[in-house]
Amino acid sequence: MNEARTPEVPAGDGPTAAAGAATDTLPVAAEAAARPATEAEAETTLVVVTGVSGGGRSTVARALENVGYYVVDNLPQALMLDMAELAVKAGGAARRTAMVLDVRSRAFSTDLAGAIRELKDRGFSPRVVFVDADDEVLIRRFESVRRSHPLQGDGRLADGIAVERGLLEEARDQADVIIDTSHLNVNQLRRRIEELFGGEDARRLRITVLSFGFKYGLPPDADFVLDARFLPNPYWVPELREHTGREGAVSAYVLGQEGADAFVGTYADLVNATTAGFEREGKRYLTVAVGCTGGKHRSVAIAEELAARLRHAGLAANAQHRDLGRE
Repeated sequence: MNEARTPEVPAGDGPTAAAGAATDTLPVAAEAAARPATEAEAETTLVVVTGVSGGGRSTVARALENVGYYVVDNLPQALMLDMAELAVKAGGAARRTAMVLDVRSRAFSTDLAGAIRELKDRGFSPRVVFVDADDEVLIRRFESVRRSHPLQGDGRLADGIAVERGLLEEARDQADVIIDTSHLNVNQLRRRIEELFGGEDARRLRITVLSFGFKYGLPPDADFVLDARFLPNPYWVPELREHTGREGAVSAYVLGQEGADAFVGTYADLVNATTAGFEREGKRYLTVAVGCTGGKHRSVAIAEELAARLRHAGLAANAQHRDLGRE
């Protein structure tokens, strides 16, 4: 579930503010209550996200999803340990789990510090992220979406913000990372989270070069569409008809045609020139569709060659063939 009642960090350009700040570690329970972590628990990465309404928790949640976390939104604090143990049992993608808590979560329990201590006593090492913003900024964000603060009641926005700050004071003091979003837009906040939790591979744009046949329709998820039908069709060469663009003879025939090399090189340069911008805007997957009549010869050969050139340029690219084998 996404954060439905509070405004997001506003989009648009804005100055980047310093964001992360480490705080003191959380108090630990008595040594007798703790036990050694199992191997599965030690390998499970937990992130707890909380903070003020309107501070950008939903943006943080989506950014964590982008870098491979399984995100649970609006989780009651009393269920944090149960969720952590479920993540251990599930394994796989759930081994990187983020739990997002807001003021609605406190309807079940207000002891966030106790819930985090319980996680640590069971062998987990959660990282607590607290998103914050100046009161004036929060008020502008709520007013821009014409919504009331969840704790405002019959009072003013400022009253609701003040009540929430009092409830979250202990959580803020105990956070591992505090992110002030007052001067961050959505993309800047997302990049900050990806820098903290993603690693270089998770932040890279992944490119799929997809061959297809026009007679079967355009791929609906294509970002770029290339038309290879200007090249002679190997289908009309008897010795190549039954082969595909993944085979050497067909590939050599297609790539040896006049204009083929320039065609591939031009689009390789275009994709290479746009990837940095796509990454800055938060795009993680790019589909370059290459079409010919049936998706068997020309588009397949071009897609394989284009993906190879993109990899040679240092990009994460792979070739896939939607319609190969349909004829």
